[in-house]
Amino acid sequence: MNIVVTGGTGFVGGELTKQLTSEGHHVYILTRSPEKHEDTESVTHVGWLKDDYHPEEHLPAIQAIVNLAGESLNSGRWTEERKRSILNSRIQATEGVIELIDLLPEKPQVLVNASAVGFYGNSKTKTFTEETTEAAHNFLGNVVYEWEERASKAVEKGVRTVYVRFGIILGEEGALPKMILPYKFMIGGNLGSGEQWMSWVHIDDVVGLIDFAIHNKEVEGPLNGTAPNPKRNKDFGKILGDVLNRPHWIPAPAIALRTALGEMSTLLLDGQSVLPKKAVAHGYHFKYPELKPALESILSK
Repeated sequence: MNIVVTGGTGFVGGELTKQLTSEGHHVYILTRSPEKHEDTESVTHVGWLKDDYHPEEHLPAIQAIVNLAGESLNSGRWTEERKRSILNSRIQATEGVIELIDLLPEKPQVLVNASAVGFYGNSKTKTFTEETTEAAHNFLGNVVYEWEERASKAVEKGVRTVYVRFGIILGEEGALPKMILPYKFMIGGNLGSGEQWMSWVHIDDVVGLIDFAIHNKEVEGPLNGTAPNPKRNKDFGKILGDVLNRPHWIPAPAIALRTALGEMSTLLLDGQSVLPKKAVAHGYHFKYPELKPALESILSK
C-alpha cells in the first residue's frame, strides 16, 4: 500500500513508519520542511501546508492516510495563546488532509485520524467506552470535538474514517521520561490524591492499533487507543517505582501542581478510565495489556 502520514517525523509517526515499511508499504510523510529529511527506498518526504507546496502533484495513488499532526499538549503552560495554538494546529492539519483528499484523483480507502481520551472528560467513578457520544465541556473536550469534526468531512467523501482516541502513550519519548524523573531523584509519589485514573497505552500498541484500523474494514468512527487495564495514579506510581527500584512515597500536593502549571495541571491531576471496547470486539490483541510488563519493556532498554 501507499500510505500518507502527517506528523510522521514525530515520536508516534517515527515508530509507525518503521512498522509500515517493515510490512512492505511505502510511506509518504507530509512535512512543512521536506528538505530537512532524507528519503529512502520506502519513505518519501513531501512538502505541504505552504503555498509553494502541492503534495497531490507528488503522490501516487494513495490507499490510506494517517493524520498525527498537532502541537504537543505538554510543551508549556496553557496560556490563551497556547490553547489557540494547540487547537489551531490540529484544525489546520486536518483541514489540510481533507483538502488533499479532494485533490487526489483517486480517493484513499481510509483516514485514520489521531484523537484523544480528553473527549470523555474527567471522572474518578465512571468508565468510558466508544459508546459515550457527548464530548466533555472543557478545553480538551472541545479540542477533540473540533478535531474529529474536521476529520469527519472525509466520511462525506466516501472515505472510511477512524478517530483513534489515545490515552497516555508510554515509550522512550513522550510523557514517560518526565514521569520517571522524580523517581530517579527518589522523590516519586502520588500526584494530588492519587485517585485519578490513568488510561495508558504502550507505543507498540499505538502503532498496532493504527495498523489495525488501516486494515480492518469493519472499524470506523471512534476507536479507543488505550490498554484494557487503566490504573489509578497511586497504583501506576507504585508499579513505576517497583520497575525502577525506587520508592513511591513523597506526594506532590494538588495545590502546588495547580499553582506551578495552571490549567495544564489537569493532565496530571485529573483523568478518566477508558476501555478499548471496540478494538477488543473486533479482534485486536494487545501486546501489552498490563502495565508492569509494558514499563519493563521500555525501561529495560
